[in-house]
Amino acid sequence: MKPDDPLLRILACPLDKGPLHLLAGDGGESLYNPRLRRRYPIVDGVPQLLPSSGEQVPQDEHETLLKRMAL
Repeated sequence: MKPDDPLLRILACPLDKGPLHLLAGDGGESLYNPRLRRRYPIVDGVPQLLPSSGEQVPQDEHETLLKRMAL
């Protein structure tokens, strides 16, 4: 998935229905909800947006992700 993919504009967090941010790095791609500090994996190009597939992000990692998203 690319940052300018139109699909990103319509994807929403399954819990709060808010927008998600694309994270790409060495660990693969994921979608992140900074409001709830939850990350959802992208497996083989398919976002896994079930509430049970999301993982809670620790506070220190959340702060790092916020700085990275602000760039």
